Amino acid sequence: METLVVLGSLLGTGVLTAASVRVVAQYERGLIFRFGRVVATRDPGLRWLIPFIDRMRKVSMQIVTLPVPAQEGITRDNVTVRVDAVVYFRVFDPVLAVVEVQNYLFAVGQVAQTSLRSIIGKSDLDSLLSNREELNKGLEIMIDSPALGWGVHIDRVEIKDVALPDSLKRSMSRQAEAERERRARVISAEGELQASKMLAQAGAQMSESPAALQLRLLETVVQVAAEKNSTLVLPFPVELLRFLERSTAPAAPPPPTTDRQAAVTEQHDKPAALAASEQPRQLDAADESSTARANSPRE
Repeated sequence: METLVVLGSLLGTGVLTAASVRVVAQYERGLIFRFGRVVATRDPGLRWLIPFIDRMRKVSMQIVTLPVPAQEGITRDNVTVRVDAVVYFRVFDPVLAVVEVQNYLFAVGQVAQTSLRSIIGKSDLDSLLSNREELNKGLEIMIDSPALGWGVHIDRVEIKDVALPDSLKRSMSRQAEAERERRARVISAEGELQASKMLAQAGAQMSESPAALQLRLLETVVQVAAEKNSTLVLPFPVELLRFLERSTAPAAPPPPTTDRQAAVTEQHDKPAALAASEQPRQLDAADESSTARANSPRE
């Protein structure tokens, strides 16, 4: 009989000990509820409770990684996109996290989804694709504002991916290709402009020294002949033709004379002209007389 009493007492002691002893891990905090009220917060370690009166609820203080499902929305420039994100948060006040909200994990997830939809509607497509840092900060502020009242602090928010329609991807690809082609043409035009300026300077310098142009021509011939070609194309520059034209230019015409100078010249030239006109007549007369003497019979 005494043995049964001892065994019963030991069993009761073990049950009371199991009901009153709790172990709190290093990453947890324990809330003590006594008759439904929070009376204390227990730190990590072995903790004793009043059996059948106190009840402990453990709250994790670790950083929680919460993936936000992809949300589909329309941006400010009327483009339909799907955006997903991830939220990193932790509990800094276990009492608020347990008392103020029924399930803080579900609450933070819902706030993250609504905030993500709001960010999509307020942003342009270019901002979603290239300006994610500012969007992450804005999304973090939007989620952290109501979460502070639940004893939860949002460490950071990251937008993972932005899914675009296939038609929009093709349009953006064509736009990027056209932009690259435009830049290529502009760069080529700038190169042509710089080359034309340098060629103009070289041409102006060569025009002052025609021998330099001839030397440049000979250098071009040497460069072409260095390839061991069977056909040699010899360019003949227009500047060389102009140089030859200037070197063989006709003599300048005599200066114009005035009316008075023309009259004086005409008076001086008239006797010479008369003498020149009478000289053939005298020659003709002499010829006729010699002919007549030759034809007359000798006496």
